[in-house]
Amino acid sequence: MSYMGKVLVVDDDHIVLELVKLYGEREGFEVIVVSDGDQVLPIYDRENPDVVILDIMLPGKDGLTLCRSLREIRMIPIIMLTAKGEEADRVLGLEMGADDYISKPFSPRELVARIKAVLRRTQAVEGVTNWKLKYNGLEIHADIRRVLVDREHIELTPREFDLLYHLAKNPQRVFTRDELLAAVWGYDYFGDQRTVDVHIRRLRTKLVSLQHEYLSTVWGVGYQFTPPVKEGEISS
Repeated sequence: MSYMGKVLVVDDDHIVLELVKLYGEREGFEVIVVSDGDQVLPIYDRENPDVVILDIMLPGKDGLTLCRSLREIRMIPIIMLTAKGEEADRVLGLEMGADDYISKPFSPRELVARIKAVLRRTQAVEGVTNWKLKYNGLEIHADIRRVLVDREHIELTPREFDLLYHLAKNPQRVFTRDELLAAVWGYDYFGDQRTVDVHIRRLRTKLVSLQHEYLSTVWGVGYQFTPPVKEGEISS
């Protein structure tokens, strides 16, 4: 079985840790488990994982604090674990920079599918070489996952980047929330449509430009990328 990547799982429920480790290793992942929030940052720094699975309620540092701290270190994919029905926790996790969430109780197979989906999206864009989307005031460099607004670099989470890149590759096309969930989160994603709304809102905040507003809402349908009247170039 080929090596799929390294996953750091943070949860104070040892049964959850054992199940995720078992199913993850069956699929070829190296799985590192942590049960105390205070241990996460040193282990993260030492192990340099490819994705983090992060529970909100933890002894020591809580999951939301850790999510914010991890975002300051590196734009790694983060999937939050939330209690079933706690919509406020899910939205807050997304606002803090999480790329995805899954509610407890969950199927370990579904979590592994989510991990694969987020890594597929990240690696697919990273595998593109020398691709640049350029519009007045906005540059998206796919090969290095870098975005410039009015020549200033802005930090995006992996999911924010994937969402912006997908929309910008298809200017003027209107995508429904379900289409964006399928294209950006993966067809095996079983989340709700509000996830898309939260990510769009975060992107709009970060893409503030003196020249143009790039993301438009088509009421009752979904979202589209609207380039300036004088469009730049799409080059490879």
